[in-house]
Amino acid sequence: MLAQVRCPVRLAPHELDAYLERGWFRMRQNIFTTNFVHFKNEFYSAIWLRVKLHEFSQDKTRDKLFKRNAGFRTEIRPAIITPEKEELYSQYKKHLPFEPMGTLGQLLLADFSPVNIYNTYEAAVYDGNKLIAIGFFDVGADSSAGIAAVYDHDYGKYSLGKFLIYLKMEYCKGLSMQYFYPGYFVPGYAAFDYKLSIGKSAIQFLQLKSQQWMPLEKFFPDDIPYEVMLLRLKEVQKLLAQSKLESKILKYEFFDANLFPELMNAQLFDFPIMLFCSDHVDDDLNHVIVFDVRDDQYHLLQCVPVYAPNAPNADPDFYSEYIIKEEQAVLSTTASAEMVDWIITFLNAKKNLGIIT
Repeated sequence: MLAQVRCPVRLAPHELDAYLERGWFRMRQNIFTTNFVHFKNEFYSAIWLRVKLHEFSQDKTRDKLFKRNAGFRTEIRPAIITPEKEELYSQYKKHLPFEPMGTLGQLLLADFSPVNIYNTYEAAVYDGNKLIAIGFFDVGADSSAGIAAVYDHDYGKYSLGKFLIYLKMEYCKGLSMQYFYPGYFVPGYAAFDYKLSIGKSAIQFLQLKSQQWMPLEKFFPDDIPYEVMLLRLKEVQKLLAQSKLESKILKYEFFDANLFPELMNAQLFDFPIMLFCSDHVDDDLNHVIVFDVRDDQYHLLQCVPVYAPNAPNADPDFYSEYIIKEEQAVLSTTASAEMVDWIITFLNAKKNLGIIT
């Protein structure tokens, strides 16, 4: 699956390490993975990152930040939510371009879970006795993961978000941990690019097609799954057009439906983009083509509707009439021409039988 969630009732340190190794990340008291994100009707790839702490050394960015923030007091300790931290979060979220969780407690614990199954620590930064930044991270047996950072926007010139990440990494390196996981970056969406400059010589990314961690210096356009999917589907669309066949590439509104805990076992369709072999897509779920970078193949899928949302997306570039589920794979091939030949043969057979005109 390209998007999954789990809801463990307990999580041992070595189990957290194993999840992080596979590109999973904490979401409140659950843990999830995804490979795509959706911002303002645009889809992007989510590329998971980690820092090899034994290769991480003090760099120029780190030295500048620590010099700039030398007048502040820092503390690292087991995390606890307090009114002071909630107030800092309340002020911080006013400056965000998206709607965050209502409270810090909801962000880390969720209302229904008073117990934290994670071993969570916090890095705190004080100007005198005033809390100006707080960053949370989970500690496993051999790995740790940065979860959230909150800071006073009046101190914007101090780059406290980056400073907190360095504080977390140095603390974890002092514990002889091997890896620090800062989450993902999003090619084409600059808000996440700051992660790429932290411990740069020791950063790796998780390559979706191989499920291997690779040095960031080996990250190329072919490692952006959404862009590859779109490019390969356009190849099929072009060949279909040459054969006078209509088709339409659409973004799938509910690609991340599997991330809802109540749907986590439904194994719903989770490709972010697909090609319909017709420009009439309301009823035709029998000829949905996707390209999967994991096996480098096109797949012709027969899908079935599962649920009709109350308010589908009005954008014509989206398919949102139903949440759908794959029923069966009709054809898989590495070649766009073979896929198109099969479609033409199938449609001609239906015409000869009088099923379509």
